Amino acid sequence: MSHLPQIDYDTASQEVRAAHDEEVRLRGRMTNMKRTLLHSPAAHRIYAEWFTLRAELDPIISDRAIWIFSHAISKAAKSKIAVTFFRRALINKAFNPDALKLSEEEALLDAFGKAIVADSNAVPTELWAKLKQRYDTKVLVDLVAFAGIMLATAVFNNVVEVDFDPELEAFAEGANPT
Repeated sequence: MSHLPQIDYDTASQEVRAAHDEEVRLRGRMTNMKRTLLHSPAAHRIYAEWFTLRAELDPIISDRAIWIFSHAISKAAKSKIAVTFFRRALINKAFNPDALKLSEEEALLDAFGKAIVADSNAVPTELWAKLKQRYDTKVLVDLVAFAGIMLATAVFNNVVEVDFDPELEAFAEGANPT
């Protein structure tokens, strides 16, 4: 059970309702994490910058590659909600997250995501060398910033113990992807 409640839209302030409505307008859905974050529209706005950075990285890094990167970060951070969110993204595009054949780029991003969480002070030099060969400095800045927000999302879900979104149940590890 979550340590913090989700907002109650009917009793929320006009600012919170406006932020809620804008999120639904932009993304078409409202997760339990976002309903919890909306107690602070500023916190919600900061976490939503994930989408801004994703847009900056597109089309240089494909959706599948960014989902693999995000999944690696989420898995290393042991965030069931975040892991399942990216499993759903992969499954909905007909990829089996339990049997992915990674391209060279995807394997690089998977390793980078895991290394960031394992010890952000010790990302291997050889990993950095490969990243610098593939991406320019702006892309790397955006990618590391994106990873920071992804990790922050995982940490928020873990610390608060945000209630698991029911629509994710079918995509959780151990569930049979359809």
